[in-house]
Amino acid sequence: MAARRVGMLAGLLLCAQRSQVLRATHRLLSCPGTVAADVKREEQSSRSVETDSEGRTPKKKFSELQKERREQAQRTVLIHCPNKISEKKFLKYLSQHGPINNHFFYESFGLYAVVEFCQKESVTSLQNITRTPSMDTEAAIPFKSRFFNLKMKNPSSQTSEQSCIQCSNHSPPSSKKLSELLCYAESIDDQLNTLLKEFQLTEEDIKLRYLTCSLIEDIAAAYFLDCTVRPFGSSVNSFGKLGCDLDMFLDLDEIGKLNTNKTSGNFLMEFQVKNVPSERVATQKVLSVIGECLDHFGPGCVGVQKILNARCPLVRFSHQASGFQCDLTTNNRIALKSSELLYIYGALDSRVRAMVFSIRCWARAHSLTSSIPGSWITNFSLTMMVIFFLQRRSPPILPTLDYLKTLADAEDKCIIEGHNCTFIRDLNRIKPSGNTETLESLLKEFFEYFGNFAFNKNSINIRQGREQNKPESSPLHIQNPFETSLNISKNVSQSQLQKFVDLARESAWILSQEDKDRPSPSSNQPWGLAALLLPSVVNSVSLAKKKRKKPASERIKNLLESIKSSSPENDTNTNGKRTVSTQA
Repeated sequence: MAARRVGMLAGLLLCAQRSQVLRATHRLLSCPGTVAADVKREEQSSRSVETDSEGRTPKKKFSELQKERREQAQRTVLIHCPNKISEKKFLKYLSQHGPINNHFFYESFGLYAVVEFCQKESVTSLQNITRTPSMDTEAAIPFKSRFFNLKMKNPSSQTSEQSCIQCSNHSPPSSKKLSELLCYAESIDDQLNTLLKEFQLTEEDIKLRYLTCSLIEDIAAAYFLDCTVRPFGSSVNSFGKLGCDLDMFLDLDEIGKLNTNKTSGNFLMEFQVKNVPSERVATQKVLSVIGECLDHFGPGCVGVQKILNARCPLVRFSHQASGFQCDLTTNNRIALKSSELLYIYGALDSRVRAMVFSIRCWARAHSLTSSIPGSWITNFSLTMMVIFFLQRRSPPILPTLDYLKTLADAEDKCIIEGHNCTFIRDLNRIKPSGNTETLESLLKEFFEYFGNFAFNKNSINIRQGREQNKPESSPLHIQNPFETSLNISKNVSQSQLQKFVDLARESAWILSQEDKDRPSPSSNQPWGLAALLLPSVVNSVSLAKKKRKKPASERIKNLLESIKSSSPENDTNTNGKRTVSTQA
C-alpha cells in the first residue's frame, strides 16, 4: 500500500473539541453488475452478523469475521466533504477510480463519507490523483493516507444539483426516549429486546471502527511494516453500545515470522534488531514512538496521551473524524482472546446479549458503574456475572469455559504467556441450550440470585460455572477467565458492593410486584424494566444520609464549640438550657 511507503504524515486538524455526538446516515450504493442482490439486502439490514438482534448463530469463526472486516476496511476511504454537496456527482466522480461497493455519510465536526470500493486498486488510483494541500502561512507534511479532504472547484455551478443528505442520529436514545419506548412495549421480554436494539452497534458504526483501526495501522506501518492494528473489547465482542470507546491492539507478531515453505539450503537469515532488557521495555518504546507519530503527524488524532507506566502500557487519543476515544496497546493478546470468548457466548443464545445490555443499563442508571476509574463495578465484571448466572441455570443456558476447552481440537490450542487460553472456536460444534426460560423470568432471577449471593465467602468463576471459596479478602472476587490468579473486580469497595446488593433486592421486589399489578402499555406509566431504571429508594436514602452529614470543617467547629461550652463557666447556654457536647 502506498501509504505504508511514506515515513512522514499529515498535519493535525486544529481547534477541535474532543467529543461530539456521532451521527451517521447509511446510504448504500450497489454498483451495477458488481454486487449481487442478496449482498445488497444483507448490507441494507444495517446490522452486522456480530449484532444480529434475532440471535441467529453465525457460521463463521471470530477470526474469519475479523479478517473479512479488515479486508473491507483496507479498500475503504474516509472523506471530509463540503456541507453542501451533490451526492450524485460525488459518487460519479469517485466511480472513475473503480466500482463502489457501498457508502454512507455521517456528521462529526463536519460531514464525512465512508466509501468502500470493490477493489483495493481503486484506493491507490484515488491516492495517485490527490494532491497535498498548499498553505499560505503554514507548511503541510506530505502523507498519502486514505483520509481525504474534498473541495469543489466551482461551488456555485453545483448549487442547483445539491441533494439534501439526511443524517440520522446514531447515538443512544435519551433517558426520556428510552422510557417511552419501554413503556409502550408489550412485555418485559419485549422491553429487553427493545433496549438491545436501541443501544447495540450498527453496521455503519462497526465499519467505521474497523476503518479507524486501518488508518492507524497505515501510520504504524511507516515504522513497522506488516504490522496489524486490530480492534478488541466492546467494539468486536458483540456487547458494545453506541458511543463506546475503541480499543486497539498493535500486533507485531507477524513481522519477520519465519515461513518454513520458503527456506532451503544450509543457511538461516535473521533481521538485525536492537535489544532491550524486557518485553515490557520493548512495548513502552514501541508505543512511545507511535504516540509521537499520532501526536505530531496523525491526521485527525488529537489529545494524545502516552500512559506507558500502567500495568498495560497504552496510548490514548481522540480520533476527531470518527468521534471515537481510542486506546492503543500492544503485547495484549489475552484481551483479544477474551473478546473472542465473549463473542462466542453472545452468539450462542439470543438472551445473553439482551440480559447483559439491560443489566449494564440498570447499573448505569443507578451509578453503579462509571467511566471514571474508581471503586465502582465495571461493565466487564457485570458481563461476567451475567454469564456466570446463565451457567447456573437448570439446564444451563451457557456452557462453562472448561467445557468449551474439552470441545477444542488441535487448531484451537492457544497458550499466551503461560496461560491456557484454549477453547473451541467453531460455533457450529457447540450444542445449543435446551433452556426455555423467558427474559422476564431470567431478569427477576438474576436480581434474586445476586441479592442473596454470599459475596463474603464465595467467588465467581466462569471456568467451572460454580461458586468457590474466595482466595482473598476483596469484597467482590471474580476470577479472570484466563489469568486465573487475577481478580477482575479487585477495585470494588465494600460500600459499592453493598449498594449493588441492595439495588438487586429492590429490583427483584419491584419485578415481583409487576406480576400482581401491571399497568397497561397505553397508560404510559413506567413498568417492568422501565421501572427498574427510575431513581431507587436505596439511592434516595443514601443521598439523604450524605446531606445530613456535615462537612469535616463544620464538624470540627461544632466540636470546639461544644468543648468550650462544657467548661464550668459555660455550663448553660443563653437560654438556660444544658449544652450537649458533640462527639467527633
